[in-house]
Amino acid sequence: MIVTRSLTKRYGGVLAVGGVDLDVREGDRYGFLGPNGSGKTTVIRMLLGLVFATSGEIEVLGRPVPARLAEVLPQVGSLVEGPSAYGHLSGRANLALIDAAGPAGPAGRAGPAGGRRGRRRRIAEALERVGLGGIDGRPVRKYSLGMRQRLGLAAAILRSPRLLILDEPTNGLDPQGIREVRDLLTELNRAGTTVFLSSHQLAEVEQFCTRVGVLDRGRLVLQAGLDELRGPTGRVLVRSPDADRAAALLDGHVRLRDGDLLVVAAIDPAEITARLVAAGVRVAEIRQERRELEQVVLAVTGSGSDRVDAPRPGRGAGAGGAR
Repeated sequence: MIVTRSLTKRYGGVLAVGGVDLDVREGDRYGFLGPNGSGKTTVIRMLLGLVFATSGEIEVLGRPVPARLAEVLPQVGSLVEGPSAYGHLSGRANLALIDAAGPAGPAGRAGPAGGRRGRRRRIAEALERVGLGGIDGRPVRKYSLGMRQRLGLAAAILRSPRLLILDEPTNGLDPQGIREVRDLLTELNRAGTTVFLSSHQLAEVEQFCTRVGVLDRGRLVLQAGLDELRGPTGRVLVRSPDADRAAALLDGHVRLRDGDLLVVAAIDPAEITARLVAAGVRVAEIRQERRELEQVVLAVTGSGSDRVDAPRPGRGAGAGGAR
């Protein structure tokens, strides 16, 4: 669905994106991660033809971009750097303009557009799916940030795209709204839509995505399946109301203790269970420890570009300038 080869973007002497090789497969729920300023939005804008690459190749839906962008964009829904809309118009009026600018029929799908009736139906369905089915005719400038975000998502899914490219789609939403968006994206993915999602919400990415790519200082430093990244650490987590007795039985293997939780290493989970049960030690939980996505991302990335540290003692104020 998305393939890039040595994708590079320079702004003068600044390397924003350097040699990125993305591989987003059909049906993926792909999480695109990285610190602020790592180049994620620049990559997304190049995928959509909003910014031209300095060098490298881009294929979206099997077609080169930007050369055949006109064939690609009708099949792609996107939300980039926050939703944009005409503030003096209502949400429905904004969606009507977007729909009217599209092809004669829903992109990539069979069937006619259905004229004004079909347009009203598509708009009503999109608004209902993002939780805005009951909006009135007030102008968008009076919407809350969360409502604007929902409207932007409605615009992205309006014409049943084959591919969704989303940049921080849950920005401004409360926990309930975030879950609703996750459920909607899951539903769309199950129906055949590939989702490419850039987000800082690692917990949401961990719950939704099947594959991830991590960008750091413009370079793709990691790309793999989420299950592979969250593999076992080799340690076992044991929770017991008899933690003192359990720790004594597992002496020499307990690496960490926090109340009734023991972190045990260099011993098989089955053997741990057998030892504790044989000694009559109660076990509330026993499971293999797995790496968290946050740990994986932090291990391969540096700080974001929005961090500004104070000069070290003995150095001039200008010593820490941009590199």
